[in-house]
Amino acid sequence: MQRLKGAMTALITPFRNGALDEAKYAQLIQRQIDNGIDVVVPVGTTGESATLSHDEHKRCIEIAVEVCKGSSTKVMAGAGSNSTREAIDLATFAQKAGADAILSVSPYYNKPTQEGLYQHYKAIAQAIDIPVLLYNVPGRTGVDIAPDTIFRLFDEVENIYGVKEATGSIERCVELLAKRPELYVISGDDAINYPIIANGGMGVISVSANLMPHKMSMLVHAGLAGQFDTAKMVNDELFDLNKVLFIESNPIPIKAAMYIAGLLDTLEYRLPLVPPSKEHMRKIEEVLQRYKVI
Repeated sequence: MQRLKGAMTALITPFRNGALDEAKYAQLIQRQIDNGIDVVVPVGTTGESATLSHDEHKRCIEIAVEVCKGSSTKVMAGAGSNSTREAIDLATFAQKAGADAILSVSPYYNKPTQEGLYQHYKAIAQAIDIPVLLYNVPGRTGVDIAPDTIFRLFDEVENIYGVKEATGSIERCVELLAKRPELYVISGDDAINYPIIANGGMGVISVSANLMPHKMSMLVHAGLAGQFDTAKMVNDELFDLNKVLFIESNPIPIKAAMYIAGLLDTLEYRLPLVPPSKEHMRKIEEVLQRYKVI
């Protein structure tokens, strides 16, 4: 089982006239490949998966696999739902489509118990053979995958190999790795990518990498090689960008930034998401002037 790690990008999903812009999506993925990203992650939170149809969700996975074929860049497909049956359907599709792993967000809204979370993830993982990365983002889902539940899943389910930690808590990451050093902890918060890697994290799933894949690749590869001065320097350089990209709910700012930078032809979201306020749009433009987007 190849445990995916390194510089990973939580892909945005581009729209044109309300529909998935397949050509632009493929182009954006190719840019990630060209800039040294190890893994692309389609249809996660940043990809507006909550408002995609299942057909659109699956098509995004297919496109990612098609574009990455023949390259060294892997595909970790988003395959989460608050319905275990739906999550299994997405996970089995991802495997058949050729994805290298799945990222599965904790069930949102219905607030399962820790036992429910255990049974949910166990069922998903046992339905497929490819690796499974848990995705813990309680600020979005309303439920926290407790460390003991993560340890139980890691110990008992062969293809669950780690967790994308988006609690924003360095203490949580320290606890996870202190008690399970073999667990892959992946940063889900761009502002603290460097501290998580320096603590033993095995990579990042980054929003900012949509815009700056070359910098995120540099940061992560340096950190994993023990070149912590370089990794910290890049993390510090990206601080203002990372901050402004969460000035409103993700992925509102990152799509606006990509539009301003000329990477998107249209600025479209799926309701209930809407473009940033004029004030925040100006702030994003102001911060972007300090960075070179290639």
